[in-house]
This record gives sequence, structure tokens and C-alpha cells, in this order.
Amino acid sequence: MTACDTCGNEYDKSFEIMKDGRQYVFDCFECAIHKLAPSCERCGCLVIGHGAEDAGRIFCSAGCARAAGTASLVDRTG
Repeated sequence: MTACDTCGNEYDKSFEIMKDGRQYVFDCFECAIHKLAPSCERCGCLVIGHGAEDAGRIFCSAGCARAAGTASLVDRTG
């Protein structure tokens, strides 16, 4: 068994994720999210959905992007 890269727990059902040429081991999706998900540049929440990106800046939504001064992004619904 390999220890989780986030919490250190050793679990027989752990899984691996490759990102940017690095291999990570996790015992659950929650630990993977905490380690790998980007944070919104404005509010700091973890972006676990599509989010919004402008010029390399990542936001949780177009609303946060607009509040940070990016006017070109809009939320898509439907």
C-alpha cells in the first residue's frame, strides 16, 4: 500500500493520477481535489468544475472574473 499524498493514509484502494509529468497517489477524490484543484484568483475557492480562465488567470466563475477586472467572460447556462 502507498500513502496518500494529501493525508498520508495508507489504503488498499488508493489510486494514481498523473499531472504535469508527476505521479500522485490518493486514497479518495476529496484528497485529490485538495491537492490538485486550482484556486480561484479572486475568492480563493477550489475550482472543481470548469471554472473560467482569462490570460492564464483562473476563476471559479465569470462573476469572480468580472469582479477581478476581466470584462470579457460571461457565464454560460442551459
